[in-house]
Amino acid sequence: MTITNDHCLLNPLTQHGVTRWRLEPKQSHDDKPGTPSGPDDGRSGTQAVIDAEAEDDVTQPPMYRVVLLNDDFTPMEFVVLVLVKFFAKSEAAATALMLEVHQKGRAVVGVYSKEIAETKAHLVNTFSRQHEFPLLCQYEKD
Repeated sequence: MTITNDHCLLNPLTQHGVTRWRLEPKQSHDDKPGTPSGPDDGRSGTQAVIDAEAEDDVTQPPMYRVVLLNDDFTPMEFVVLVLVKFFAKSEAAATALMLEVHQKGRAVVGVYSKEIAETKAHLVNTFSRQHEFPLLCQYEKD
């Protein structure tokens, strides 16, 4: 009997970075040495076997830079507020980034997966419009 994790609703091994595993009949101590062994899954008669080479198949998702763009109307204090509120920057780090935006015209304020970068840019732009400021936040591939 072989059950892959594709057929299981819960996979406790993925919490530890294991991407592929299967259940096989539990081998008794009298069986041949070198047979697959793994952690007991709590079910009598089966054991979890980890496919070690499968862990190498994992690729990191592409990352995206979140960028704040300078404008002549948004107050510097508001930019600092945005950096603290949406990017968890300290007051000092937010001030330094705000000055970079002001002096260079733009600054990278964080690097995230696409979904998170898109969400942060949308939240900043919405917050800015709600406060009637033209501050623009965008994301670009890293």
